[in-house]
Amino acid sequence: MNLVFLEGRYNGSTVALMGRNRIAAGIRETAVVGGTGVFRFATGYATARTQRFNQTSGDAVAEYNLYVLHY
Repeated sequence: MNLVFLEGRYNGSTVALMGRNRIAAGIRETAVVGGTGVFRFATGYATARTQRFNQTSGDAVAEYNLYVLHY
């Protein structure tokens, strides 16, 4: 998954995440495997937690916290 920043000092930069992201799990962890712009050569990890999930439509709202080292 790629997270794209659209405002502020990170505008136009992206962070790339990779790993299993099971929506049913409580807190998930995925790897930060790179990025663009300010986040070029980024490493780290992200945690995700589902806030809401609609089983009928499959829609979900998730909270992500990123821990990123970049140069």
